[in-house]
Amino acid sequence: MRQTQNVIISTAVTGSINVPSQSDYLPLSAEQIVTASLEAVAAGSAIIHLHARHPDGRPAFDSSVFEQIVPPIVSQTDAVVNISTGGSPAMSMEQRLAGAKRFSPELASLNMGSMNLVYSGIAERVQHWKHDWEKPYVERSYGNPFINTFEQIETILTTLGRHGGTRFEFECYDIGHLTSLAYFADRGLASPPFFIQGVFGILGGIGADPEHLDHMVETADKLFGDDYQFSAFAAGRQQMPFAERSAALGGNVRVGLEDSLWIGPGELAVSNAQQVERITTVIEGMGKTIATPDDARRMLGLKGRDRLTL
Repeated sequence: MRQTQNVIISTAVTGSINVPSQSDYLPLSAEQIVTASLEAVAAGSAIIHLHARHPDGRPAFDSSVFEQIVPPIVSQTDAVVNISTGGSPAMSMEQRLAGAKRFSPELASLNMGSMNLVYSGIAERVQHWKHDWEKPYVERSYGNPFINTFEQIETILTTLGRHGGTRFEFECYDIGHLTSLAYFADRGLASPPFFIQGVFGILGGIGADPEHLDHMVETADKLFGDDYQFSAFAAGRQQMPFAERSAALGGNVRVGLEDSLWIGPGELAVSNAQQVERITTVIEGMGKTIATPDDARRMLGLKGRDRLTL
């Protein structure tokens, strides 16, 4: 891993797993997502990881919805825009790619393998539902895997990467996903510096144990040497401990309401910016600095914001 004293903070502002009934603070409308993104950047986030939603919170794939989100962020901040190609497990690959194909962003997330991505447990914790779509949506994950075949991964790497110059946040939910990335690197379809995002604590993926984080870094070191930047996040209550450990290991961090709705035990985060502020304090307390968007561009070898198709 390329050890860094200059830590990139990514913020995943809304995602597609958490639902409105869990928190009144989850950004849903395009306007709310834009506001949350701008606040996160002002608090120190260099990268904004974007999903889209309809006003009632349903995950959206329509490029028309992304058009209400991406241009306002780009026009009001210099942050790196990272558009998800994961979308929602309920979406087709064409739907998942719609936003990224429309804007050809500097960065896009890329899930590195098919898996059971189970969040049906949300239904057991919610007592009152705001919308009829929410409970069936979360329960569906118990019986429907999240499909990311090698053919689909190659399509994304080729369509967005080779043809559009987009680089990737390689989301690795387990150790084998690193091996999959190495396969595509050996074929010349992915090139360094790799931005590896370790994902922990999702039911169906690797658990949120510090030993697992260390193991992922050690494995990535063996496969990629110094040709990668590492970042990590854990879902739920382990979000901040994992961000802190990733930074302590010389890596980068990701926070945001996509990954955890909380700021402390039993206390909902009131904004994405609150989480950014919390981890900024931790990072600076280590004697490290917070990467600016332009720092992140240099560290990750990004093409520059002027090459987005706005």
